[in-house]
Amino acid sequence: MHRRGYHPNRRTLHNRTVVYVPNTAPTAELAAFLAANPAVEHVEDVTATPPLVSASSTGAPTTVRINRTVSFSPGEFVVMAGPCAVESPDQLATIAHEVARSGATVLRGGVFKPRTSPYSFQGLGERGLSLLAAAAEATGLPVVTEVTDVAHVQRTAEVADILQVGTRNAQNFSLLKEVALAGRPVLLKRGFGCTVDEWLHAAEYVLNEGNADVVLCERGIRTFEGATRFTLDISAVALVKHLSHLPVVVDPSHASGRRELVEPLALAAAAAGADGILVDVHHEGAAALCDGDQALAPDQFSHLTNRLRALRTGLAAAPEANLLVSARE
Repeated sequence: MHRRGYHPNRRTLHNRTVVYVPNTAPTAELAAFLAANPAVEHVEDVTATPPLVSASSTGAPTTVRINRTVSFSPGEFVVMAGPCAVESPDQLATIAHEVARSGATVLRGGVFKPRTSPYSFQGLGERGLSLLAAAAEATGLPVVTEVTDVAHVQRTAEVADILQVGTRNAQNFSLLKEVALAGRPVLLKRGFGCTVDEWLHAAEYVLNEGNADVVLCERGIRTFEGATRFTLDISAVALVKHLSHLPVVVDPSHASGRRELVEPLALAAAAAGADGILVDVHHEGAAALCDGDQALAPDQFSHLTNRLRALRTGLAAAPEANLLVSARE
């Protein structure tokens, strides 16, 4: 390909090697040349979707394994739950045990908090990481937490099993590159002002650095609607599952900003094919230092996980059926 004037890139996505030529319109001559090589499985035009993120780059949904028991993979549904912000040892320990008891598979907890107002609680920082480590050891749950600055990445990766890039940093390309190199799976939230294409290109930054363990998170976008904090784009879940091989999860807490809407949105996400949810839980929501209005109480979270199990059991048992449409006489 170099002799023909092309400049290909090569990346390994789990057990598959992808060779792609960015910013190049495919030609019939190039496609025929590549297809004639016995080492080439197939040739495809992926100019409509970033090449590494594209569903065609792997041929099957990607499994992102967190540990021996937790993975984002077809047929699995990962429930990540915990406080939006880690506030104290007692607060985190209480919530961590409650969510573990109710079926959470990953503990979430923010320690670096990018807030709209500089006067809002900004998180406990590195002290919070120590508390997360203790909670993880006590419950056996893997941990997901957000990183907001390249300076925090390595220290956070020593504690967290999953590094989260939040909505405000979804197009912070320096941070995306640094997170990609930390040796941890990445949970990439959609920017609240990002199109699906921009979101996928942000994920491409991580994959292009050699990290294929990326989970996408739809968390609501900003629209004209003011009744909810953001507008959950359920259609994006189905669309991205079609366009990309990466797992997709939903954050119904930040999408709605209202705890009474979290359960129905979480159920909608599961029905739409999401691979998991990210939910805020707090035992004293009225006193929470961050986003208490959207946090489920422990009993509400338990109710949600029970309904999710029932829904997924029903969906798995439902036979495939053709829609019959009768014409009116």
